[in-house]
Amino acid sequence: MQHSIATLGSHSALDVCDGAKAEGFETIVVCQKGRDSTYSKYYKTRKRETDSVGIVDDAVVLDKFKDIVKKENQQKLNKKNAIFVPNRSFAVYVGYDAIENEFKVPVFGNKFMLRAEERDTPKNQYDLMKRAGIRSPLAISSPQKIDRLSIVKVSEAKRTYERAFFLARNYEEYLLKSQSMLRSGKITKEHLESAKIEEYVVGAYFNLNFFYSPLNQELELLGIDFRRQTNLDGFLRMPTDAQQEALKYMQPSTIEVGHVACTLRESLLDQAFDLGERFVSASQKEYSSSDGIKGPFALQCAITEEGKEEFVCFDISMRMPGSPGTRFTPYSEYLHRKSISFGRRVAMEVKAAEKMKKMDEITS
Repeated sequence: MQHSIATLGSHSALDVCDGAKAEGFETIVVCQKGRDSTYSKYYKTRKRETDSVGIVDDAVVLDKFKDIVKKENQQKLNKKNAIFVPNRSFAVYVGYDAIENEFKVPVFGNKFMLRAEERDTPKNQYDLMKRAGIRSPLAISSPQKIDRLSIVKVSEAKRTYERAFFLARNYEEYLLKSQSMLRSGKITKEHLESAKIEEYVVGAYFNLNFFYSPLNQELELLGIDFRRQTNLDGFLRMPTDAQQEALKYMQPSTIEVGHVACTLRESLLDQAFDLGERFVSASQKEYSSSDGIKGPFALQCAITEEGKEEFVCFDISMRMPGSPGTRFTPYSEYLHRKSISFGRRVAMEVKAAEKMKKMDEITS
């Protein structure tokens, strides 16, 4: 029985489904009631008089995303021989403990590395960057030691998976801004106390979106993008005097709302690939029991100019990127001779593993 490809109805589900359909797989999207129409209506596969449209074959609508771990829902997926492709929403709404211990559907990639995106867990992205020798922003150990422009990475009060970042140049500025955010209810004292503080890296931002194939034991750069963030983008479009006025009653917010595909100067590609290779190697050592990274991952970097251009990595994701536009950058075509989305690259790996009878090598 051929596998089907499933994912959670958020973040990058359409990218997954489009790629799976292109490779001939049935697609399943597990949705939450009230957030399902994109998948259960607008992009649902259906026949018209003259053609067929859509990419979602089966939209499974649950009361809550986390209900996916219920026995009956897992049985539905296993009955369809599903391979589940994780995204950020899967980690956020279902939770790492449930994913690692209760979710028995085969997961594409290494589900035990999803937790490493968090900065307060063992063997996290900071540990991986250190082991890989990847330059990351200088860590500031306490607010009292802020002596340069720094970014405070604190979780939002209501949406703890989102960061309410703010900038501070010294302890006095830290107090002023953090107290304002506490009073407004944007953050909590508990989250502020556990916030990470780093130097603010001034540079050009690039997300390097990689795919590591366990079957080929090869690293692929499939695309590059940068983020659109609210309401930061609006601030950046204001004149300086308007920014200063706006800062009296609001703070810039860095919630991700979209991506823009972009390219990198070709002479910098060697450095980009070197970062990716180092990360793969470090992940295989730190997570040796589960074989390290498999499939998509992204290094979010800034390129600084300190005598020469250098990448500084400040965030790593270890699952599908939420940036379907990367297929319109040239990098996948340079390798595969055609434009390949992340969703399609995942489906290609599943198809190859089926043929080689090596499904265990690409799933966890």
